[in-house]
Amino acid sequence: MMISRFNKFSDWGLTRAKARDYELGDTFRHARSRGLQPAFGENGQSARISLQLDKSIAAGLLATIVFTAVAHGAVEPWSVALFELILVGLLLLWGIKAMLDRRLEVTIPAAALPVAALLLLGSAQSVALTGGAGETSSLSMDVEATRHALIVLFFLAASFIIAASFFVSRERLWLLANVLTVFGALVAGFALIQYFTWNGRFYWLRATRYSVFGPFVNHNHFAGYMAMLMPVPLGLMLRAVRGPVQLLYGFVTVLMGTATIMSGSRSGVISLLAALGLMAVLNRRSRRPMDDQLPTKRFVFWRAWPIAVVTLAMIAGVVWIGATPIIERFGGAVDQLLRSGTPDVSRATMWNETIRIIRDHPILGTGLGTYHTVYPSYATTENLFGLDYAHNDYLQILADGGAVGGVIAAWFIIVIFSNVYRGLQSRDPLFAGLALAGGAGIFAVLVQSLSDTDLQIPSNALLFLVLSGVVSRVGARDGNPRPDS
Repeated sequence: MMISRFNKFSDWGLTRAKARDYELGDTFRHARSRGLQPAFGENGQSARISLQLDKSIAAGLLATIVFTAVAHGAVEPWSVALFELILVGLLLLWGIKAMLDRRLEVTIPAAALPVAALLLLGSAQSVALTGGAGETSSLSMDVEATRHALIVLFFLAASFIIAASFFVSRERLWLLANVLTVFGALVAGFALIQYFTWNGRFYWLRATRYSVFGPFVNHNHFAGYMAMLMPVPLGLMLRAVRGPVQLLYGFVTVLMGTATIMSGSRSGVISLLAALGLMAVLNRRSRRPMDDQLPTKRFVFWRAWPIAVVTLAMIAGVVWIGATPIIERFGGAVDQLLRSGTPDVSRATMWNETIRIIRDHPILGTGLGTYHTVYPSYATTENLFGLDYAHNDYLQILADGGAVGGVIAAWFIIVIFSNVYRGLQSRDPLFAGLALAGGAGIFAVLVQSLSDTDLQIPSNALLFLVLSGVVSRVGARDGNPRPDS
């Protein structure tokens, strides 16, 4: 078994990760032309099967991303079960590939360590001990709920490792970026069409009483998903593509942003603006070699104007469709703020009650996934008794995991944004563009998590971790391409 860290790949020649850099250009012929011998064994047939399995696993992860989104965010038991089943299949394919290769190579980025720590915390919480009198003791207030959450977290972590291990080459990263761009455009377009023709049914077929937008049960979840996807085409437009194709990526960016705003999610709009603002700042502060020839003022303008144009186009799109519902949503929040001192009374109430949970369980929390079990004991308003989430992912992790969970979350965020910083310094425009896009998408969901539950939804958590895997890759110390590659 080989375990590689992004900054510790073995030397040029025998690793599968390096061999995979050639896969789209006649892998074996290209490798041998450089004097390399593929590390797949002497059996050419096994090598070809191994390569096909490699591609199938990557394609399977892309299909998983698509499935979880179109299946209403994978918030129902049937869609969660299918998500887990797909991941089991991908892990089995990886096992078969390892047998053909006669080794298992796993790429573990630094961000995987806090994810593993969270799994260990959940595992400790899920242990239940039975005493002599039949009483059960556990760190979790609801052992079964914690075990269920731990299973979902395991498969999300597996998706993160698959993304880190199978989206390594530039070709794979281009594929991922373009699939996310096309898929985001399709979801945004579908959401707007469904908005114009809404008949109270998902996909015009399934009746629902929820605040649906696009394929998602909750308009906030849709907005959070789009806010993570929107920076991908914009990052490519700013850094990785040139010429007329920039207009296409710009149009897709505007489409996603317009759909996000039209969803009516206030937190989604704020997170979208946060992503655009971060991209403007990071794009302004990072230079490529060709930019050194530009005077400072011209450089700032050259970097700022595409984002400004895209933002204005989003606003124009919203005005054209009809901005009245959005203005009323924000106007209602302002009115509530003036009357009661908070823009959302129900959220303020549940946050105060969640803080009481944290105070009573400060170190290890009540157990992952136990919020819906514990909260009714603290609720002071009857209509909030059935609450599943804290509507603030930071309070949620502190309630479920205590101070230990909070430290793990902070650790993950610090590692990811250090990778974003390193990726932005890459001389490869694709890597720099993906660092910019991934960092902005991650930042968007972190902003929205201040008042919503995006990271509790499997589809959004999956996309968040895939973006984190991409950022980990492009921010690796070996992420800058070799001069001869």
